[in-house]
Amino acid sequence: MTTTIRTAITDADYEAWRAVRIAVLPYERCPSVAEMRDLDRPGRLTVLAEVDGEVVGSGLADRSGDGERASLMPRVHPDFRRRGVGTALLRVLAEHGVAQGFDMAGTSVDDDEARLFAERFGFKEANREVEQVRQIGDEPWPAPPTEYEIVSVAERPELWTAAYHQVAVPTIPDMDHSVALKVSAEEWEKEWINDPAAMFVAVADGQPIGVAGLRLDSDRPERAEVGYTAVRREWRGKSVASTLKRTSMAWAAEHGITEIYTWTQRGNESMRRLNEHLGFTYGIVSLTMRAPLPLPI
Repeated sequence: MTTTIRTAITDADYEAWRAVRIAVLPYERCPSVAEMRDLDRPGRLTVLAEVDGEVVGSGLADRSGDGERASLMPRVHPDFRRRGVGTALLRVLAEHGVAQGFDMAGTSVDDDEARLFAERFGFKEANREVEQVRQIGDEPWPAPPTEYEIVSVAERPELWTAAYHQVAVPTIPDMDHSVALKVSAEEWEKEWINDPAAMFVAVADGQPIGVAGLRLDSDRPERAEVGYTAVRREWRGKSVASTLKRTSMAWAAEHGITEIYTWTQRGNESMRRLNEHLGFTYGIVSLTMRAPLPLPI
């Protein structure tokens, strides 16, 4: 059996890449072809693994969110594992990371088989996230707050741009990462929202003070991922995050969504407690792992 690794180029290639990722991670939203095209940039590598002309795996190498490491994501279809495909993918992705000047790599794994595979090449746990899931039923709209208002980005698109400077920039460093994520204004506009009608902003005196909402999934329209949820520090403890989340849950109920989910990092107990209060239950645990480059492959 000969495994061929090649760069994804055409829309059909991207659809094949998506098919593998959906088979491996059916519980996570997968970006559309258009979104993947929009995310293309220098240094980002998207590849397919083929055996006898059949796509059996996919991979992605990119810079990490904090810009400090190469983010490596090899995925092998469950029907083709234990045949060396994952190793072949990881080798190509790791070599690309080295060529981009990185001396560390990061990856994420959601099960013991993937963890053991990563450990073979020197990866060790650096952090973990837990999935929290909420079934959507008859969700009442929250009572209108008196100190601020809740509006959708579809109603006032300019608020999303303003929220980058007034909410994202001061709150992203609060996320539990060893090095703060680096999110540009362009990334905020392209990657942190996919449907303005499903994203909401809390506004006081005309200024954004908090954001929350949903990232919709065209592959599974009955399910949505919770988008970035954050409130300016001086407004915390005033139920702003809770009101924003209840608003998004009511919107979900009215638009045929039956389940929403989110990932919270180890150390973010306040958000986990809020989600618990809102009826979320726990699901999968995902490990963030790191290893020095080059890998021993």
